[in-house]
Amino acid sequence: MDISGTYLFNAPPRQVWSLLMDTTAIARCVPGCRELRPVGPDRYETELSVAVAAISGDFKGTIELADKLPPQSYKLIVSGTGRPGFVRGTATITLAPHESGTAVQVAASANAGGLIARVGQRLLEGVARMMMDRFYQCLASQLDSGQG
Repeated sequence: MDISGTYLFNAPPRQVWSLLMDTTAIARCVPGCRELRPVGPDRYETELSVAVAAISGDFKGTIELADKLPPQSYKLIVSGTGRPGFVRGTATITLAPHESGTAVQVAASANAGGLIARVGQRLLEGVARMMMDRFYQCLASQLDSGQG
């Protein structure tokens, strides 16, 4: 499944980059995130609680930041497993100056297996897009409120 989106932030690219590298802000904004703990340089373990249709469950996974070019782009590598199945994916995040601040472009690709994959590709894409939208809206609101 491929998902992409563009999110606008009312701040310059360096400030948005700092926010995207702030694990406290990220943990606050990832839907269902219970823990995000560093386990190495640019590598984190996470615990999430996720619900898709009638299937819900806990996932443990890893998040890795790679190919960092501050404050322009980086690659996010994610994998998670739990009773409902597994999810693996990558995303390229690109920051560019925009008239109102910064445009953050996300191009992601993910695979899911197990029970969670049985709900169907269209439903999974919708849930993934909703989670991505909520994440970036939460980060933008942290900048607007001065928390980021």
